[in-house]
Amino acid sequence: MAMRTVSPDAISTILANPSPDTSTEMPEIVVQVLDLTSKGNRYMFTASDGKKKLKGILPSHLTPQVISGDIQDLGLIRILDYSLNDIPSKSEKYVIVTKCETVSPALEMEIKTEVLSEEIGILLKPKQEFAIKNEEKREDAGIFLKPKQEIIAKSAAQIVHEQHGNMAPAGRMAMTRRVHPLVSLNPYQGSWTIKVRVTNKGTMRTYKNARGEGCVFNVELTDEDGTQIQATMFNEAARKFYDKFQLGKVYYISKGTLRVANKQFKTVQNDYEMTLNENSEVEEVSNEAAFVPETKYNFVPIEMLGPYVNGKELVDVIGVVQSVSPTMSIRRKSNNESVPKRDITIADESKKTVVVSLWNELATTVGQELLDIADQSPVVAIKSLRVGDFQGLSMSTLSRSMLMVNPDIPEAKKLRSWYDSEGKGTLMASVSTSMSPSARNGARSMYSDRVSLSHITGNASLGEDKPVFFSFKAYISSIRSDQTMWYRACKTCNKKVTEAIGSGYWCEGCQKNDDEYILVVKASDASSEAYISAFNEEAERIIGCSADELDKLKSQEGEENLYELKLKQATWVPHLFRISVSQNEYNNEKRQRITVRAIAPVDFAAESRFLLEEISKLRAF
Repeated sequence: MAMRTVSPDAISTILANPSPDTSTEMPEIVVQVLDLTSKGNRYMFTASDGKKKLKGILPSHLTPQVISGDIQDLGLIRILDYSLNDIPSKSEKYVIVTKCETVSPALEMEIKTEVLSEEIGILLKPKQEFAIKNEEKREDAGIFLKPKQEIIAKSAAQIVHEQHGNMAPAGRMAMTRRVHPLVSLNPYQGSWTIKVRVTNKGTMRTYKNARGEGCVFNVELTDEDGTQIQATMFNEAARKFYDKFQLGKVYYISKGTLRVANKQFKTVQNDYEMTLNENSEVEEVSNEAAFVPETKYNFVPIEMLGPYVNGKELVDVIGVVQSVSPTMSIRRKSNNESVPKRDITIADESKKTVVVSLWNELATTVGQELLDIADQSPVVAIKSLRVGDFQGLSMSTLSRSMLMVNPDIPEAKKLRSWYDSEGKGTLMASVSTSMSPSARNGARSMYSDRVSLSHITGNASLGEDKPVFFSFKAYISSIRSDQTMWYRACKTCNKKVTEAIGSGYWCEGCQKNDDEYILVVKASDASSEAYISAFNEEAERIIGCSADELDKLKSQEGEENLYELKLKQATWVPHLFRISVSQNEYNNEKRQRITVRAIAPVDFAAESRFLLEEISKLRAF
C-alpha cells in the first residue's frame, strides 16, 4: 500500500508528459485534491504535489466516485491516465484525469513541502529531478521510458492501421490508442483523435447565399463519458462523409477543427462545435461499440408540452402510435417545391395525444413502416421536435430529428407495459383540448402576450411582415346563422376537396372527404370587438358539436328551430383565445385576419390569480 503522501514533483511529471503513452510504465503520480467543485456534470479541482499546483477536471464518468465520497476534497488520488490541455493564448493549463484510483480520504490539511536533494545539496529544478528519476529507474529496474519527443499524437487512420496490422491481444491494442475525451477538446489544440458514436444524423440540406450554392449536414457525436458535440460538414466534406456516417456506429475521428458553438443553432450541451473538412479522417471502429453510450433522450410528457409552444427549445417525446395518415404533398411558398408530409398521432401515460408531422424522408421511409404496422400500436421515440401552435398544439420534425420504432430502452418498455395493461382501453384526449390556463402545460400559451381586443383592432399594421401571436379573454357576442359554416374537406389535412368525376370527392394527398367548420364569429371584451375565424377543432369547442351534427340540425324541420337555438346557446360564453394576426389583401385593400389557434374555457381561479399579479405589477410603479 502506498504511503499517504503525494508523489514528489507529480505536477512536473504531468507537465513534462502532456500525452503519456499508457502502453509503457508510467511514473507514480499521486496528488492531493484541492478546491473540489461541481461544474455541470463534471467536477473541477486543483491538483497539488505540495510544491506546485495544476488545475484539473474530473469528467462525468468519475462523478459517481465524487458523489460516493471515494474522491474527496483534501484527499489523495493516483492518476493512471490523463491528457494535458495547453492553451497558447493563456498562461493556465489544466489536466483532464481520465482514469484514477483513490489513495486516501480527506487529510486534515493541505500538504506543503520543500524538497531538497541531500545528495547534491542544491534545489533541483523539476525537469532535472525528473531526469534523475528516469536514470534511477533505468538502472535499477531496467525499464525504458520513451523520451518526450517520441510521444506523438496518432491520427484516426494510424490507429486503425495499427489495429488491423498488430496481432497483439485486444487488451494490449486498446492500451496503445491515444484517444482524447470530448471534454478535453478546445479550439487551441493541434492534433487529437476521438472515439465517438453517431447518436443523431441529420439529412443533407442545400443552401444558397451570396457566395453561391452548397450542401451541408450535421451529426451528433457522443463519447464513452456521455459528452456530446455537434459536427458539421459542408460541400465536399458533406458528400464524402454523408454515406460513411451511419447512425449508431462508432468511429475514430481526427483532423477536425473546433470553434465556439452558436447558441442559436446548437443541439447538444457543449460550448464548442466541430467542423470536418475533406482532409479530416473518419474510420469505423469494429467490435468496440459497447464502450460508447446509446442515444440520450430527455422525454417531455405530452401533457407538459404547452410551455414549449413556439419556443426555440427542441423536445424529445415517446408515445404509442394511435393513427398514421397517408403521405401528403405540401407545396412550399418559398420555392414552390413539393415536399412529402405524414401525420402520426401518439399517446402516452398522461392519457393525452398529440399530432406529430413527419417531413421529407421520415414521412416516406419510417412513416410508411409505421403505416404498415399501425394496427400493432408501435412505440416511437422521437428526438429534436419543434412544438408549434397549429390547431392548438402540434409537433414537427426537422432535418436533425430522429425517430426510433420500438426502441430497446426502459422508457419504451414501461410505456408498452402500461398500454397493454390499461392504456389500450383508456379514452385519450388531445393535448390541445386540455390547454387550460390552470394547468402547467397551458399556462404559457393562454397567458403569455395577454392583450385586450382594442390593442389588436387599434393597430392596423400588426402582422404586416409575418403573423404575430396574442392571447385574450373575450365573449362570443354574435354568430351569423346565414354564413357558410362548413366546407367539404379532407379530415386528415383539412384542405378542401373537389367533386370527383362520377361520384365522391377528391383530395390530392389523402383521397378522403368530410364536413369541417370554417366559422366566423364576433368576439367582444370590455375594450372592443372583432371578427375572428375558427376552423374545425376550435369551432367545435365554440359551437359545442361537430359540423356534421350542426348540418343535420339545420336540415331538420319543425316548430322549434334547433339550428338557431344551438347557435344562440354558444353566444355570451367567455373563452380564453390564443390567436394569430396577419394581413390579407381583399379588393386591393389590406385587412387584418384574426385566426383562432387555440381555445380554452375560463378557469376563474386561475384568472383571478392572473389579475392579482397584474395589479401587483401596477402597484410596483
